[in-house]
Amino acid sequence: MNKILITGGAGFIGSNLCDHFIAKGDQVTCLDNFATGFMHNIEHLMGHPNFTLMEGDIRDLETCTKACEGQDYVLHQAALGSVPRSINDPITSNDVNVSGFLNMLVAARDAKVKRFVYAASSSTYGDSASLPKVEDVIGKPLSPYAITKYVNELYADVFSKTYGMECIGLRYFNVFGRRQNPNGAYAAVIPKFVIQLMNHESPVINGTGDYSRDFTYIDNVLQMNEKAMLSDNPAAINTVYNTAVGDRTTLNTLVAYLKESLSAFDPEIKNIQTIHGAQRAGDIPHSLASVEKARTLLGYEPSHTIQNGLKEAVNWYWEHLR
Repeated sequence: MNKILITGGAGFIGSNLCDHFIAKGDQVTCLDNFATGFMHNIEHLMGHPNFTLMEGDIRDLETCTKACEGQDYVLHQAALGSVPRSINDPITSNDVNVSGFLNMLVAARDAKVKRFVYAASSSTYGDSASLPKVEDVIGKPLSPYAITKYVNELYADVFSKTYGMECIGLRYFNVFGRRQNPNGAYAAVIPKFVIQLMNHESPVINGTGDYSRDFTYIDNVLQMNEKAMLSDNPAAINTVYNTAVGDRTTLNTLVAYLKESLSAFDPEIKNIQTIHGAQRAGDIPHSLASVEKARTLLGYEPSHTIQNGLKEAVNWYWEHLR
């Protein structure tokens, strides 16, 4: 039985990680301040003998220290996501994503945890035009959010070299799946489109729809976290990995896939037209990951393509949010 602290454990990715490791018989502590996470994501775990909820904020070092006590591993997911949010409020994004991250590193170091695995971001590639994205070729960040996530990588690298910590960063590429929040100003594109289509509303694409992303189903992310946490390959430690599928899909094609999947439940959806709005500031035009490093060093193999991932996600949304 591993003792695992999952920060941001009531969020989309964090709650799925809680489920994943509870199912494996591990002891899980969820730390969340419920700024972007939700109790309904973890309420089914409340009362489970191997699950502990700790409500608190990573911006408070004392909270981080208490949360890390006795833990074997930290899976650090807590952050303020969203490029637009960081553009609108860079100070809060920095406080959470940089100061909060540093608090967690210090607390994990002092608690002598075995390994610190953290959510990095594909936004770190910035204005680099090369495709596919390989881990050691990045550009200049295009948003405050991207800066914060790159700073995380720099801090983790310094802590590994200075204090002997084992740190692994996972650069998430447009993760989607069950429990991803479709509401709010900073909702991710897939659940937002799904809800619009289910309500017979036209999805709004920023720009022409030719921008492309390496959309990554949640189960691929769970696999990467587990492999990063448990790998006994010395060459696999103290580095960063793309966490993706290795395929890209334009926003126009994404909407077509969603309409196709949703039409199985409601045939009228296939006739809904798309609206195109202004291009969003800070957006990277194209994102495509190479996952060869993760394949080679961690033994990662994506279990879901975008199409079979979307089918599972759409089924979940239709059941839970209709």
